[in-house]
Amino acid sequence: MTRNDGAVAYARGWPATLTEPSLLTSPVSLRPLAARDARPWREARVRNADWLRPWEPTNPETPLYQTSLGPYIAMVRTMRREARRGITLPWVVLYDGRFAGQLTVGNIIWGSARSASVGYWIDQEFAGLGIIPTALAMAMDHCFMAVGLHRIEATIRPENRASRRVVEKLGFHEEGVRRRCLHVDGAWRDHICYALTAEDAVAGLLPRWRSTVRASRSRIGL
Repeated sequence: MTRNDGAVAYARGWPATLTEPSLLTSPVSLRPLAARDARPWREARVRNADWLRPWEPTNPETPLYQTSLGPYIAMVRTMRREARRGITLPWVVLYDGRFAGQLTVGNIIWGSARSASVGYWIDQEFAGLGIIPTALAMAMDHCFMAVGLHRIEATIRPENRASRRVVEKLGFHEEGVRRRCLHVDGAWRDHICYALTAEDAVAGLLPRWRSTVRASRSRIGL
């Protein structure tokens, strides 16, 4: 997005830090990606290489997991530059203040579409705690209510049942298979497209997710 004077402007509602302080055992936060995140990002990605490799989009011509810090610094700079242009909203996911993963709303198209795609990953150490559904619910509410997007897609490999459960819990609609749409783990892979529109989230995803978590705790007597 560009102001009339030609200077670069952030998208409406960005940068923004979002926090759910009490739903889980510790607070979950989304904070805009910063230069200082390059090192913990590199460390998490290298440590979780085997955990993430089957699901992460790759460039057919370059390796996914770099061990040096330089490529991560470059990626941070690129994503922050895209955020200033209003085409990417890159967050780090924090759990109790610790770097736990990343969530990015990207490929933003303005004009008559106001659409985007969302991707996320989590350190295996924090998997299964409800962190990513909480973070995704916060991000979607912010994108619809503050940023002004209308439709957001998530494309997920059919075999990635954990990630599919995340979007299904939050009410994303399954729209079918996109054949060989992304290069993942050495080959072009089919992905299931899930989507959500602003009309699907009028009351907010986070209140819906809070109700789900509390109902689940009640069933098991917590």
